[in-house]
Amino acid sequence: MTDVPFPPLSEAKPDTEGVLATWYVADGDQVVEGQLLAEVQVDKVDAEVAAPAAGTVHLLVGEDESVLQGAPIARID
Repeated sequence: MTDVPFPPLSEAKPDTEGVLATWYVADGDQVVEGQLLAEVQVDKVDAEVAAPAAGTVHLLVGEDESVLQGAPIARID
């Protein structure tokens, strides 16, 4: 099992929360390594999150939810 973390977008404030803006996959989808999974936002900075591994994705966070940077937003197994 591989965690997919919320990327650290604000190094000056590592405990800052961000928002999971959009999922591009659904819970239970099969993904390949490098596939675009989601878009996240921290302080008006947007970033894309890619799959770190191939497998079945399990979403842990819903769209528009606040998430601490570095916290897992999904798992792949």
